[in-house]
Amino acid sequence: MEKGSTKVLICILVILVLIAGALLGYKIIKDKEQNQTETAMNEDEVLITETPKKEIQIYKGDDRPIAVMYDNHNQAWPQAGLNQAYLVYEIIVEGGETRLMALYKGVDLDLIGPVRSSRHYFLDYAMENDAIYVHFGWSPQAQSDIKKYSINNINGIYEDGSTFWRSKQKYAPHNAVTNTKNILQSAKNKGYRTTSTEESVLNYTAEEVTLEEGKTATSITIPHSDLQIVKYEYDEENKVYKRYARNKEQKDWETSEPITAKNIIVTMCDNYTLSDTENKGRQGLKNIGTFDGYYLTNGKMIKIKCIKNARDEKTIYQDLNGEEIELNDGNTWINICPTDANIVIEPEEVEDTSTTEETQIQNMVAPQNTVIKR
Repeated sequence: MEKGSTKVLICILVILVLIAGALLGYKIIKDKEQNQTETAMNEDEVLITETPKKEIQIYKGDDRPIAVMYDNHNQAWPQAGLNQAYLVYEIIVEGGETRLMALYKGVDLDLIGPVRSSRHYFLDYAMENDAIYVHFGWSPQAQSDIKKYSINNINGIYEDGSTFWRSKQKYAPHNAVTNTKNILQSAKNKGYRTTSTEESVLNYTAEEVTLEEGKTATSITIPHSDLQIVKYEYDEENKVYKRYARNKEQKDWETSEPITAKNIIVTMCDNYTLSDTENKGRQGLKNIGTFDGYYLTNGKMIKIKCIKNARDEKTIYQDLNGEEIELNDGNTWINICPTDANIVIEPEEVEDTSTTEETQIQNMVAPQNTVIKR
């Protein structure tokens, strides 16, 4: 082979080696970039996976709810433990009084009460919450329905003295009290189930509910009767409603803290006087069907529909578009009052009361039994 040819061959080989090296280097760099990209993606996936989902605090765990009948006579005030209930129902009873049923889940309270006797329509709401029902005495109708529906109940009159006691700070019959430890021990002694996988009646969300399309509602007055008129006033700083009854601020028996509600639901359905041999004016409640109502939270209000298809079925609370309402993660008061109750809702700002097109439209859409003060 000639000397010139050899040099050409060597040059070609050198060029090939350089090209191969360049390709190898390019491949190494691309592989490194690919690995870095995949690592970053994996890290992002880990971060997404590890971000904890917000958990509802007011209703969590598998503890079975406890439903306690509260005496709401003014001689029973103040009451203990209402602020720790995740849900409280207020419904009319005889004489224009109301009673309360407070529901607890996974809390430990040293004092609950005063506790009073059962009325049969409260059982509907104990059943829909899958609750152990706690009371001190019962009406004949309640006694019959507790047996009919096989409701797990704890009746203070028939306890051995270890579950309830009489407080010396109040007078009978407004002084029967208990606590969660005693209730759970009695439930276990009776063989009742103390856990539950039932979902909440109310559709709680961990995201803040502001009711942007709602009306401003910094107070609402609910007359259950001429005797029992309830009012809630909005505390903007704490974003809760303070409760008043018969022009008196409601406070906790032990702590003297105001009784408050994060969410308020009003269901408008009628009560009626029972015809029975005792003639004590006991009431019934027409609560099966679809009823008008209101939902208030964070200083806003919307109109809703309250739907209960059977005594032992969950009530569904929907907005006027047919969507189930979302409730803020906090305690709720449900006030059930007559359809002709003169409910007064007051906005935060005082507006011009002159008759304008907007005012006429709002007056037209406001229900007859609602007064929206401007």
